[in-house]
Amino acid sequence: MLFTDVIRKKRDGGELSADEIQYLVDGLADGSLPAEQVSALAMAIFLNSMSFDEAGLLTIAMAQSGSVLEWQDAGLDGPVVDKHSTGGVGDKVSFLLAPIAAACGCYVPMISGRGLGHTGGTTDKAESIPGYQATPDFALFRKVVASVGCAIIGQTADLAPADRRLYAIRDVTATVESVPLITASILSKKIAAGLDGLVMDVKVGSGAFMQSMSRAEELSRSIIGTAARAGLKTHAVITDMNEVLGYTAGNALEIAESVRYLRNEGSEARLDEVVRALTAEMLLLTGIERDAAGAAKRVDEAIRSGAAAERFARMVAELGGPADFIDRYEHHLPTAPVIQPVYLEQDGYLHSMDTHAIGNAIIELGGGRRVLGEALDLAVGFSDFKQIGDAVDKQHPVAMVHASTVEKANQAVQRLRAAAAVSPVPPEARAVVCRTIDAA
Repeated sequence: MLFTDVIRKKRDGGELSADEIQYLVDGLADGSLPAEQVSALAMAIFLNSMSFDEAGLLTIAMAQSGSVLEWQDAGLDGPVVDKHSTGGVGDKVSFLLAPIAAACGCYVPMISGRGLGHTGGTTDKAESIPGYQATPDFALFRKVVASVGCAIIGQTADLAPADRRLYAIRDVTATVESVPLITASILSKKIAAGLDGLVMDVKVGSGAFMQSMSRAEELSRSIIGTAARAGLKTHAVITDMNEVLGYTAGNALEIAESVRYLRNEGSEARLDEVVRALTAEMLLLTGIERDAAGAAKRVDEAIRSGAAAERFARMVAELGGPADFIDRYEHHLPTAPVIQPVYLEQDGYLHSMDTHAIGNAIIELGGGRRVLGEALDLAVGFSDFKQIGDAVDKQHPVAMVHASTVEKANQAVQRLRAAAAVSPVPPEARAVVCRTIDAA
């Protein structure tokens, strides 16, 4: 079989066979297919999509391209469940949800990704914690999940290796937004993780890959339907990504905000609502709670009691991070040498933010990748964001930029100013949790 024929077939709108998809997956896993040919096929799929059958075949083949975890012999006394986000700017939900869900009786083996396009990566954020083993071996991963209830790691070489390579190629070839490729990438890792259930956080808006509700619903149903074919029960929650989620965007800055949340030192309202909604959905999906009120109460107790913070601290320590991280996070996290306020040039109300542009601004600061394998500056980004609807003026900053040099800080200031729109009257309030989909 010639791979050029596979590319040509998809370029011309054809449907790939099971053998052709397996050829792709084998070549991704063993590295025999060159990146330029994979890139060409990814673009052909982006332009011509894939059928439901093609996406299902690709998902299962990528899941089986490496090790598949089993939890039956781990002695767990609760369900194995996970959450996955389609990606956003300032999305630090995983670091909050995983320990909260663990405190509620779930086991959360969270295998996350690196930054993709303009969106930040959970694995990159975790690596801003000194000593944290973001890619441990399976034995340590299983041990931490069993003892703590959660472990947040990156994709290891053994887990869905075909997806790991395709994911990296998509990141730098403008093919991220393809619904079948997003579906297959997400679910291949989750199926390989041996889950009982999955809750999807499908982002919609200017900072999401799905910028319209119709596209977000399309992706939600694609994921739910494909997961059902593989025997993985999945619900999807569509959430708003028309502005940064929380007060920060940037790797170490988001970890710091997460710790403050878990320590009950304050939280941004939209972030808090998303965290609580997704965690409650996990409890409902797994049957730990039977109704929304009971799920919400259990989640609240896990946060207020400090039980979730304790789980987070143990997870960090058992994965190699500082034992005192949750108490001395400011001492341990990297900080940028230049911190500069961003002032807008008119008074009024913050009307909208081009969140995609903000994500790109973080890349330009060095906090995200422009080329495959690029090292990141984990300290840079933005903090202290004003929220849409807040009053703004020329005397109070709309955010603070954290940069490695004054020149880069000045460039980021201009990018953020260009991304923000001000109006004389407040905009209409917008829901952050839009809807839940639980059937294909």
